[in-house]
Amino acid sequence: MATDYYKTLGVERNATTEQIKAAYRKLARKHHPDLNPNDEQAKKRFQEINEANEVLSDPESRKKYDKYGEQWKHADQFEAAEKQRGSQQARGGFGGGDPYGGGGYGGASEADFADLFGGMFGGRGGRQVKFRGQDFQAESRLDLRGAYKTHKQTLNVNGKQIRITVPAGVEDGQTIKIGGHGGPGTNGGPHGDLYITFRIEPDPKFHRVGKDLYITETVDLTTALLGGTLTLDTLDGAVKLNVAPETQNNTKVKLKGKGFPVYKKEGEFGDLYVTYTVELPKNLTEREKELIKELAELRNKA
Repeated sequence: MATDYYKTLGVERNATTEQIKAAYRKLARKHHPDLNPNDEQAKKRFQEINEANEVLSDPESRKKYDKYGEQWKHADQFEAAEKQRGSQQARGGFGGGDPYGGGGYGGASEADFADLFGGMFGGRGGRQVKFRGQDFQAESRLDLRGAYKTHKQTLNVNGKQIRITVPAGVEDGQTIKIGGHGGPGTNGGPHGDLYITFRIEPDPKFHRVGKDLYITETVDLTTALLGGTLTLDTLDGAVKLNVAPETQNNTKVKLKGKGFPVYKKEGEFGDLYVTYTVELPKNLTEREKELIKELAELRNKA
């Protein structure tokens, strides 16, 4: 039985692109293999959802699917054959009448398509048409530190283990293409491609905006007033940071080149912005209170 991509995603045939994407995201989260380990049915369902989304979320693919159904991948060949058939009819090449009922391919059956290709390219001495394989979609989930450095990762794509190199600096939602790792072609045609979308999990400490990183660092009152140093953990390791005397709350400083690596630009990094939060002391002793009062009196006299 032919697969109905609209039914797979649970949307109407007149659904908007946004409705299709929303349905895909909801179903992909539900059936993702990471959330359903050792569940072969969920894995199969996830693959079907990806395939349906791949076709229906692309306007050109969707247009071909709406016209040709499960034969949509051969739309270009169908249309070329139709053009040739029309030309031959004009010259009397097919004899009298229209063997396909005079209608366009929008009303033709799958048998019509098969007859047409069998007659033109099939078993009567013609060549076999090579069809490119289906493109695959996959998703890779990383934490921020995983996206910081280039590393190897193994993905399970349609039951096959594929080892890829994740370049440093990939962004959340970014998609890269791995050529030739999609589905096999037909009649010796080339493989399709693999498209991998990266999902970067939020980091509890660092906030990323493009190539720059933002962090909030607590400074005790004494260091804020008198100056000093503190040790700051960055994604590139610990660094010593000088705090200027009389640093105010919410002061922001920039550490050049300590941000995120720029995708596909070796050795280029963004900046790290540090915002100081001055922490007031708690549970003061009597002596500390006396000293603070003394300081207040001195400040008032000044």
